[in-house]
Amino acid sequence: MRKNMIVIGFLVLIAFGMTIFTGCAEKKTVVKDEALQEQRAKAAQTAQQDNEAARQVKEQADRERALREQAEREQAARAASASATLDGAVKDIYFDFDQSTIRPDAREILKANADVFLKNSTATIMIEGYCDERGTAEYNLALGERRAQEAKKYLINLGTKALQIKTISYGEERPLDPGHNEEAWANNRRAHFVVNGK
Repeated sequence: MRKNMIVIGFLVLIAFGMTIFTGCAEKKTVVKDEALQEQRAKAAQTAQQDNEAARQVKEQADRERALREQAEREQAARAASASATLDGAVKDIYFDFDQSTIRPDAREILKANADVFLKNSTATIMIEGYCDERGTAEYNLALGERRAQEAKKYLINLGTKALQIKTISYGEERPLDPGHNEEAWANNRRAHFVVNGK
C-alpha cells in the first residue's frame, strides 16, 4: 500500500507540475499574443496615419492644381477680352488703286489706332497688307507689303513702338469681298490690323 501511496503521490506531483507548467506556458502565450496584438495595432495606426498624410498631401495638390487652372482660365479670358476690345477699337485703312500712300481719311483712322496702341503698350500688332485681284500675284504681294510698311511707318511716327508691330502681305489672297467689281476691289485694297492684347 505504501507503494501505491508513493505512486499516487508521484502521480499527483506530476499532475501538479504539469498544471504549473501548463499555466506558465499559457501565460507566456497570452503575453506573446498581447505583444503581437500591440505591434499589429501600432502598425495599423501607423498605416492609418500614413494614409491620412498621403490623402492630405493629395488634397492639397488637387486644390493647388485647381487654383492654378482657374488662374490660367481667368488670364486667358482677360487676354481674349482685351484682344477683342482692342480689335473692336482698331479700324482698317484703305488705299487707292495701285497705291501704297496713306490717304487723308486713313490718316485719321491711323491716329485713332495709334491712340489705342499707345494705351496698350504691351499689345502686339500685325499689319496685314491686301490688294484687289488685278495684277500678278507677285506684284500684289509686293504692293501689299508696301501698304503694310507704310501703315507701320505712320504708326511709329505717331509714337507706337516699332517692336510692337509686325507686317505681312497676303496680296490678292484672302479677299474681304469676293466680288469682281470696283466696290469689291475698293474693299480689298486695305491694311488690316490684328491685335493681341497681353
